[in-house]
Amino acid sequence: MLSIIQAAGWPIWPLILCSVIGLALVVERMLSLRERLVSPPKLLDEVMTVTRQSLPSAEVVSKLHDNSVLGQVLAAGLRAVMADPRLQEATLRQAFENAGRVCVHQLERYLNTLGTIAAAAPLLGLFGTVVGMIEIFGSQAPTGASNPAMLAHGISVALYNTAFGLIIAIPALMFYRYFRGRVDEYALDLEQAAERMVPHLMRFAIRPTNGGQS
Repeated sequence: MLSIIQAAGWPIWPLILCSVIGLALVVERMLSLRERLVSPPKLLDEVMTVTRQSLPSAEVVSKLHDNSVLGQVLAAGLRAVMADPRLQEATLRQAFENAGRVCVHQLERYLNTLGTIAAAAPLLGLFGTVVGMIEIFGSQAPTGASNPAMLAHGISVALYNTAFGLIIAIPALMFYRYFRGRVDEYALDLEQAAERMVPHLMRFAIRPTNGGQS
C-alpha cells in the first residue's frame, strides 16, 4: 500500500483524506440509523396503551423523549396536550410536524457530506490524472529524448489517482443512496405515527361548549 501511495504521488493525499472521512461517516450513519434508535416497532402501540385512560406524567414523557427519534415526536405531541388541554387539532398537528422536521434533520446529518465525497472523489482522481499527464509531457526533452523514470512516474500518477477516485466514489454513492432511502422510510414512519396519535390525543382535549363561545 505504501508503494502504491508513493507511486501515485502527492495528488493521492486528498483522496486518502476523503476515503477516511467517508468511511467514518458510513460507520457513524450505520450505527445512528439503526431501527431501535430511530423507530422501534412496538413503541407506538406501547404509548397508545399507556395513554389509553390518561396522560402520563412528565417523567414518563421525558423517558419517552430519550428512547428514540420516534419517541421525540410522540413526546412532543404529549407535551403539547399536557401544556394546553384546550388546544385545537391543527395546533397538535403542527406540534407533531415541527418535531418531525427536527428529527428528520437529525437523521439527514452528514448525508450531504457523504454525497459531496461521492461527487468530488472522481474529480480529484481526474485532477491526479491531469497532474500525471503533465509529468508525462514534462518527461519529453526538446531534443526528442525522454526520461524513462519521469515517464513511468507520470503514468503511475495518472492511473492510480483515477482508479483510487473511482474506488472511493462508487461505495460512497451507494451508501449515500442507501442512507437516503432509510431516512425517507423513517420519515414516513414518523408521519404515520403522528397521524395515529392525533385522534388518540384529541380525546384528552377539553372542547369548548357552545355556551362559552362569544
